[in-house]
Amino acid sequence: MTPPVFDVESFLSQPLTARIATHGPTVRPVWFLWEDGAFWVLTGPWARLFDHVRSNPRVAIVVDACDTATGLVQQVIARGDAELVPFDVPRGRRKLIRYLGADESRWDARFVHYLYDDPGERGTTWLRLVPDSLSAQDLSYSVTK
Repeated sequence: MTPPVFDVESFLSQPLTARIATHGPTVRPVWFLWEDGAFWVLTGPWARLFDHVRSNPRVAIVVDACDTATGLVQQVIARGDAELVPFDVPRGRRKLIRYLGADESRWDARFVHYLYDDPGERGTTWLRLVPDSLSAQDLSYSVTK
């Protein structure tokens, strides 16, 4: 039986939490932006993720949704070599708006700092992953009432 197909672009445009795995192994939850065929994760020298990727860029990312009330179970798994690239405010704003809403005055101050602090001083960086492999599965089931 072939698993049902779902729209991966729409799925990845939702404000879901991903889990990123690095060597070690180490797994951590992250907010992400799916844009231009890549996952974008905010990081910097304050985070272990930054050091892990610098020493070994091979990562895996899992984004999933599971709702036992409706039977929705979908997942996307991506693997590849991540790169650390310079931070840019417009992309940072797009990422934070998807999780926090458009009204920056309602954001916690730490998120505002990511946008407006000098990235050269703070070290804010993007982890960018253009997946070597990306698989999507819809494992949804019918809920009997």
